[in-house]
Amino acid sequence: MTDRPAARHMIPIAVVGVLLMAAFSTGVVVMATRGRSGRLTSNCAVPALRGRVVDVALDDRGASMMGGATPMMVSLTATPDQVRGPTVSLLVANYGHLVHEVVMLPLPSDGAGTRPVGSNNKADETGSLGEASKSCGLGIGDGIAPGSPGWVTLNLKPGRYELICNEPGHYQAGMFDILTVT
Repeated sequence: MTDRPAARHMIPIAVVGVLLMAAFSTGVVVMATRGRSGRLTSNCAVPALRGRVVDVALDDRGASMMGGATPMMVSLTATPDQVRGPTVSLLVANYGHLVHEVVMLPLPSDGAGTRPVGSNNKADETGSLGEASKSCGLGIGDGIAPGSPGWVTLNLKPGRYELICNEPGHYQAGMFDILTVT
């Protein structure tokens, strides 16, 4: 019976050990997305990014874009929203349940969210300065999977830019933000 008290303490220690190992294996991604609590499930390593790093959080809640009783709630948030250029890296984290991407475009004269949308439910990407749409990778891909990061490094002139998710219907649903480069 004297072994029983020791055994009770072994389980919590083992659990703490497993949690610490999990935190270290995914720590690069969680730490890279500064402050957002961990729904990132990918264990890919984010490399050191050049220039000023802008964390871009993507999220979605509600019904699917294909319909449903509840409207889709989406968000794209850049932090900070103002940086010094010219070298700027976007570290994008998909906290949602759907595939997302981030495309950087010059801000239209009418303001954010005013781009025309085509019959494909996407905004015209003419004038794109770059995008992060590759799961656990740099640049262009097939979209950033739920729970994954993606990134891109750009050389930008001072100005105001619109960051958009251009997956079908996402821009129309409000998935955009403004980034100012000084």
